[in-house]
Order: sequence, then C-alpha cells, then structure tokens
Amino acid sequence: MDDSCYSLALFLLFLFLISKCFLQKQKQRKNLPPSPLSLPIIGHLHLMKEPLHRTSNSLSDKYGPILYLRLGSRSVVVVSSPSAVEECFTKNDIIFANRPLGLAGKLLNYNNTTLGASPYGQHWRNLRRLTTVEIFSTNRLNMFSGIRREEVQLLLKQLFKNCNGGTAKVELKSRFSEFSFSIMLRMITGKRYCGEDGVNLEFRDIIKEILDLSCECNFGDLVPVLQWVDFQGMEKRMLKLQRKTDVFLKGLIDEHRRMRSNSSSSSEEERNNSTINVMLSLQEANPEYYTDEIIKGIILV
Repeated sequence: MDDSCYSLALFLLFLFLISKCFLQKQKQRKNLPPSPLSLPIIGHLHLMKEPLHRTSNSLSDKYGPILYLRLGSRSVVVVSSPSAVEECFTKNDIIFANRPLGLAGKLLNYNNTTLGASPYGQHWRNLRRLTTVEIFSTNRLNMFSGIRREEVQLLLKQLFKNCNGGTAKVELKSRFSEFSFSIMLRMITGKRYCGEDGVNLEFRDIIKEILDLSCECNFGDLVPVLQWVDFQGMEKRMLKLQRKTDVFLKGLIDEHRRMRSNSSSSSEEERNNSTINVMLSLQEANPEYYTDEIIKGIILV
C-alpha cells in the first residue's frame, strides 16, 4: 500500500472517530428544542442559505418557534416567538448577555476588551458604566448638541449650494454618510475635519472595513480545525486592518496628549471637550485600568 492509501485510510478513520464523538454528544444532550437532522462536523451549516432571516423563518415554521442548531462546534438557539424573545432578553437577559469569542473580537476588538465584544463580567460592567456615566450621559450629549446643530446647518448649506438656489436631484446617501462621520469624529476628537480630509476618509474606511469583516462568516470560528488553514484569508485581512486601525487611533490619542501637555492652563471644560480628552483624564486618574487599548476600544464604540 502506498503513502496515499495510508493517508486516505487515516483520514477516513479520523472522520469516523470525529463523527462518532459528535453523535455521542448529541445523544447525551437532554431537553433540547426541536432540531433538523445535522451532519457530522459541520452540523447545520449546510442549511444556512442567504438570506438568513428567511432561512430561519422557514425552519421555525417547520420545527417551531424555538429550535436548536449546531453550526460546526457552536450551539445556536433560534427564537422567533415574541413572548419567548421577551423571556430571554427581558427576564433572563443576564443569562444571554455573553458573546461568543471569535477571531474578529480578538484581532479587531483588542482581544475582546471592547464593549461590543467583551464577555459579560466585571470588565464589561465597568465599560457599560463608563459609557453611561461619562461618554453618553445626558450632560455629555447636551455638550455635543452644538456640534450636531452646526453639522446640520453645514449640510443644508451644501444642499442649497448644489441646487443653485433652485431645484435639483442630489445623491443623499454619501451626504448623510459624511454628515454622520463628521459628527462622530467631532465628538471623538473635538475638531472638524473637512469632508475630503484624509483623516475623515481614513476613519470612514476603517469603520466600514471593521463592519464588513465582522459581519462576514469566518468558518474558522465555527470549525476550529480550519483556523490552521485560514483558507478564507480572514486572519490575514484582519491582521492588516488591525495594524491600520491601531496606527490611526494611536495618532489621534498622541495628538490629544500633546495638545494637553502644551496647554496646561486650559479649563476643565476645554480639557474634556471630546471623548478622547475625557478618556485621557480618566487615564491620568487610573492609568493601570484606562490603558491606551481601552481608550481605542471606546473610540470604536
């Protein structure tokens, strides 16, 4: 028997053992919701077709308002009943507060330390309290109301200018996108970047890439053995984006740190006129917890 036959035999033996292991685990499970027939290793991945909401709806029609799916090594419960959703996310929200750890959380969310990727626990509670009390509090949002008002006025002026005082068709999608990112950048940095400024464009590109990669299905998260192969190139793309994001955010933080050191006589309001300045003030009070990585994660929120 040549080497190829030995390799094939070993592969088939490996596949048999893995399949048997998965089937045994399925038999041991108790009191699970109804579930379609699953395949070894991949589970119900073969059923997940676009658009996903229609696929889950058709499965719910067939198996009931609560069903169990296995996506590779991940267990998923699909809930389509309003009363069951209320039971899960209102009465038992803490039980379902955890988030699955994946490659995107590790590489794009500073090792799952951002508010959107952190598992439920003391760190997540600290971040939530921080955003509620310091970043998105009523007083803080009122402080930024002038920014929103000014950006609305600038948008209206641009639209009026494009219409030449009359009527005209205007492509609004890009305008609203620029409008939203201008407000976000001003809240984060405390200064305005023009629409075609390099910082504004880079920030938009980074956020778009993060959203695109985070929403893309990474099969390595579902079938861990595929992480060794990275056949989708997800890890390579995420590492590249991680470096790009880190350089950009570090530049913003260092710029504010220099401005604060050069204007030591500034008032408290001026030193806390942006999200970065607020975080730097907290860092001065507690440098061990409010590291630069925590600040970068808050900016990404």
